[in-house]
Amino acid sequence: MSVPLHRREFLQTSAAGLTATIATTQLLADEAAPAATKSANDKIVVAVMGVNGRGSALAQAFQSQPNVEIGYICDVDERAIAKVAKPIADRQGREAKGIKDFRQALDDKSIDVLVCAAPNHWHAPATILGCSAGKHVYVEKPCSHNAREGELAVAAARKNNCVVQMGSQRRSRPGIVEGIQRLHKGDLGRVLYARTWYNNRRPEIGRGKETSVPSWLDWSLWQGPAPEKPYLDNIVHYNWHWRWHWGNGEMGNNGIHALDVARWGLGVEYPTTIVSTGARARYSDDQETPDTHVATYTFAGKEGEPTKTISWEGLSWSPYGPEGSGFGVSLHAEQGTMMIEEDGYKIFDEKNKVAEEIKGKGGDGHHFANFLDCIRTGKRPNADIEEGHKSTLLCHLGNIAWKLAQHGESVVVDPQAKAKDDPHRISPIYPKAEPMWGREYRKGWEPVV
Repeated sequence: MSVPLHRREFLQTSAAGLTATIATTQLLADEAAPAATKSANDKIVVAVMGVNGRGSALAQAFQSQPNVEIGYICDVDERAIAKVAKPIADRQGREAKGIKDFRQALDDKSIDVLVCAAPNHWHAPATILGCSAGKHVYVEKPCSHNAREGELAVAAARKNNCVVQMGSQRRSRPGIVEGIQRLHKGDLGRVLYARTWYNNRRPEIGRGKETSVPSWLDWSLWQGPAPEKPYLDNIVHYNWHWRWHWGNGEMGNNGIHALDVARWGLGVEYPTTIVSTGARARYSDDQETPDTHVATYTFAGKEGEPTKTISWEGLSWSPYGPEGSGFGVSLHAEQGTMMIEEDGYKIFDEKNKVAEEIKGKGGDGHHFANFLDCIRTGKRPNADIEEGHKSTLLCHLGNIAWKLAQHGESVVVDPQAKAKDDPHRISPIYPKAEPMWGREYRKGWEPVV
């Protein structure tokens, strides 16, 4: 049986079209949208927090957008500030202020946007502080270190009418948006299952030694809201990903990208069951998070609708994934399968033959343009913080289920359950997961909305 392909008809009838700032479904339509704070000709001034790695690329990406200027570069590593200061100044013709503590930038009324590219334990607290200061926020994925923080980040954005976009760029890549819209339109029938994966060959991180803090690093501010720990020589600047105190493992590092697309494609929100297994299999080192991880999420269909499922496989020490790819999302429907690619998609018919292949163009500039456009128009962005939270929650639940599985427990959830006495809790409560829903904070750093 051939796949009913109607791409030409789809492109002609799609109200959204395929523009640089593709609009996705607007969330919470009955709520007040963020107030437009800038006109199309007004300059938007940005402070970038964490420029040692991803933040440096984000600074350059925002600079490439019209009427955008980098006002501050913020980092607890003084070497990172020195490294990016000159390129930023060369590109925009004036220097950005280099500071250690991003909160100084929040006090500056000329700053419109906070970009957070610091480690995961900073993502939600910085977002909440930014919104409380009246700044719009672009926060890297995952949008929170734990589930409770994600709820508070959504509440902070709504309370302060701020635009908050998570760095899940596939939400704005034109070819991928087109593919997902076609699935929602029903071109392949009902979409029932999504497979996601990430493969890599990461090195071992060894056993960290407690030592003196390097002169170039403000270790206390690096830890920020996280309870203080002694400095170890194998944590900064990347291996914190594999320690629960600061990171979320491979699921929160790369799984979030795949799970977000899968949830989007299936049109689901909160799972009803999560089964998670795996191990720290490859190395005997300081890594706490699993390097071999499989999780399955089941979503109960509404009345008259089928159950849907997402699976995740993370293998951090073996680079070969399905079809030889290190990262992927395949969406399986009644009349074919859609494989999501870098900026496009393939459709396989029921005999596994490629029926159509679409290669999109444009890259991640669309995501930044969408965020800036929403600041100027008051719309919700493609990866609005609530959508980001729902997808990040899958990572937290997968990790929680893995931890519980080590003790013979499992997660069974009630998507209808709500907190009766907490206006900030927008997500379901998962009883066995509740002790791991949040975290302890260093005194004075507790996030408050």
